[in-house]
Amino acid sequence: MDNAQDKLKFKFGLVGRNISYSFSRNYFAEKFGKENLKHSYVNFDIESIDELLNVIKITPNLKGLNVTIPYKEEVIPLLDDLNKRARKIGAVNTIRFKENKLIGYNTDYYGFKNSLKPYLKKHHKSALILGTGGASKAIAYALKKLKIKFDYVSRSNKKGVKFQYSDLNNDIISNYKIIINCTPIGTFPDVDQCPNIPYDSINEKHILYDLIYNPERTKFLSYGEKKGATVINGLKMLELQAEKSWQIWNKS
Repeated sequence: MDNAQDKLKFKFGLVGRNISYSFSRNYFAEKFGKENLKHSYVNFDIESIDELLNVIKITPNLKGLNVTIPYKEEVIPLLDDLNKRARKIGAVNTIRFKENKLIGYNTDYYGFKNSLKPYLKKHHKSALILGTGGASKAIAYALKKLKIKFDYVSRSNKKGVKFQYSDLNNDIISNYKIIINCTPIGTFPDVDQCPNIPYDSINEKHILYDLIYNPERTKFLSYGEKKGATVINGLKMLELQAEKSWQIWNKS
């Protein structure tokens, strides 16, 4: 076998739990096929983040990883370093292997920011973030960069959370013209579920953004669409963050 050719065969993958539905695996398989690359992309479906270092140890030619729910925060202590932006965000969705070190990055913020920007109008000055997990941290960082004020909504009263779902009313919904679902509520196969917010208060000035991409139209987005809101699912964000991850893995 030609050694130079063999060196081009790297392995990439996704780390998460219950990730058989994975967008990333299909996306990169198609990308590698189109670009005639010999690489492979696999799912590392692990029950605990403690399994990750052993997975890395026993997997040859591993060059980069994506990280998804529920490990975007839990993975940080296992890394050798974080890039500046990932450190500010406090969540990692991309790991680069460099000189036997694991370096964490966050490309979620980039995907979200650049998929939302084309839809923004002057009245989009404030946002509600539904959920407080690792994904929501990247969303909050992107909103700061876009100079959009935001508040968190959670099921429980915790530090940094302004509203619980039971607090939400017409006035609050009217004052936040962007509502972003960062929870897994409504993901396939639980497509009949949606965040518990007063949808009757949504109007044509609202943007409803769901990080979920399967199904294409969640119940959350369908309710928004019926009220005339602009609705965006998570597919474009995922495509953008995947390409950003690819750039990071291939940096010299």
